[in-house]
Amino acid sequence: MSWFRRRAALAEDWEQIVERAVAHWAYLDDDERDALAGHIEALVTTKRWEAANGFELTDEIRTVISAQAGLLILGLDLDHYADVGAIIVHPSTMRFRRTSQGSIAGTVVDGDVDLLGEASYQGPVVIAWDSARHSARHPERGHDVVLHEFAHKLDMLDHVVDGTPPLPDAAARQRWVDVCSHELHLLRTGQGGPLLDPYGAADPAEFFAVATEVFFNRPVDVQAHKPELYAVLGAFYRQDPAERVRRRHGATATGAEAGAGADERPS
Repeated sequence: MSWFRRRAALAEDWEQIVERAVAHWAYLDDDERDALAGHIEALVTTKRWEAANGFELTDEIRTVISAQAGLLILGLDLDHYADVGAIIVHPSTMRFRRTSQGSIAGTVVDGDVDLLGEASYQGPVVIAWDSARHSARHPERGHDVVLHEFAHKLDMLDHVVDGTPPLPDAAARQRWVDVCSHELHLLRTGQGGPLLDPYGAADPAEFFAVATEVFFNRPVDVQAHKPELYAVLGAFYRQDPAERVRRRHGATATGAEAGAGADERPS
């Protein structure tokens, strides 16, 4: 049997799954829901899904992860995920043995690393399901492994993992670099405030992924406290999630109503 024939089908009760398990669904208008439905179907049926360590994939797993990934590209298109060949799902935190640079120049250290997710250039997206499921239901935690890893995939579209996704022109790119470099400096020097997870200080690529998480999960707070960062992220994603919150909760809505918490960070 060909791989094409083995591809997953969209669950008949996909909408009930999303309503129950993905908090962002309640904030979308009818047009946005229609667009997300198309992305969910495309991701479920055209991507290769694999379960690790004997884990059994279910309709809920494929639907929820696809909904979270699809949220990122509501203002874009599915071509932005052309490099996503496989989505590999682990039941929980993954432990890998990695080699890293030692504290002494020229040395390396082998050690175990715990990950919630991973994305690599021209490689699969790897997700820990227990984290993805909880984050989809609780955006108030401020981070989501699916948003994080698929943001990395968007960053990789220009073949460089540097925290700057493809932008329409030189002016937009310069604005992005100026704003994100400033916010990264603040985060690294302890002046960034509590909104952005310190994991984002690791490098520009991780900063973009972490900023993406709070842009979608704490949009009112990002707009209020980091308006320039909100503006460049909104221009790239072509979305205004803070407006969705105000539309649902009124003009006085706070970030808590949209959905930070600490957890082990994905790579």
